[in-house]
Amino acid sequence: MIIRTTIKMATITALASTLFVSLAAQSAELRIGTASQGGAFYPVGQAISSLVNKHADGLTMVPVVTQGSVENPRLVNRSEVDVAITNNNLSVLANKGVGPYKKAGAMQLRALGSLHFSILHMITLADSPVNSIADLKGKRVAVGPAGGGTIPFLNQVLALADLTSDDITPSFLSYADGFSQLSDGNVDAAFALSGYPAGAVMQAQANKKLKFIAFSDTELTTALEKHPNYNRVVVPADVYKTESDGIVLGVNNMLIVDAGMDEESAFQITRAVYAHMDEFRAENAFARQIEPERSLDLKIPLHPGAERFHKQQ
Repeated sequence: MIIRTTIKMATITALASTLFVSLAAQSAELRIGTASQGGAFYPVGQAISSLVNKHADGLTMVPVVTQGSVENPRLVNRSEVDVAITNNNLSVLANKGVGPYKKAGAMQLRALGSLHFSILHMITLADSPVNSIADLKGKRVAVGPAGGGTIPFLNQVLALADLTSDDITPSFLSYADGFSQLSDGNVDAAFALSGYPAGAVMQAQANKKLKFIAFSDTELTTALEKHPNYNRVVVPADVYKTESDGIVLGVNNMLIVDAGMDEESAFQITRAVYAHMDEFRAENAFARQIEPERSLDLKIPLHPGAERFHKQQ
């Protein structure tokens, strides 16, 4: 009897251990890298997490505040997040191990799908003497967080007017803090690489009248020729209540994972997001700008799990 009891207890213990491991695996949370609050990535990440929690079999997800699109490929590469948001340009640089990723070396990032466009908000107060990129020389500029996607974009834009970051006084602030500082007059301009309307800009617009810093026709043409991943985007005047439409540069965002993610997980995440676009668009304004068919034309390969879903569509 003692032997049988011992065997039964051992069996129960083993079954309990197996069940615990199984439940732990099922309840493990995926982390999606977003950006600082005040831009578009964080609310988009929140909406994606909600879709995964609701529609992905056996998966849950939480959004994580990060330094943004430059840092996010590194976080995926180091397995600090499982999924992240970045853009076409940076994902290509990360896989090549060049530009801001030279120290990290070539990565193995794969796309899950296309997201909204981020535009480079170049904003100042409506009564500011700053009207052009050249006018930024010697000015105090909120440039976003140090690891965010605004920085490399800003450097390329400054170069259009033969300026560098040494020609401005940068403040490395979250978008929310940067545009708050603009409203308070503590900086002369604020930049943010974000979808629109951006919460930080909307908050500033509620207190002050704003305007876009304008590109000349030559600057815009040069930028588009030199950086083929960029797009010309028109921001209607009614978005931020500016006097005229904003003519800006934008770049297509995407969801990325490491190539080592198992195919079924990648498929489940992709299906949870892109098979429920009506729900996504109802929950998040930026999702209304997403064109899922662009997922087949991104600049890095699709993960096999994501490719399986998109080709089915």
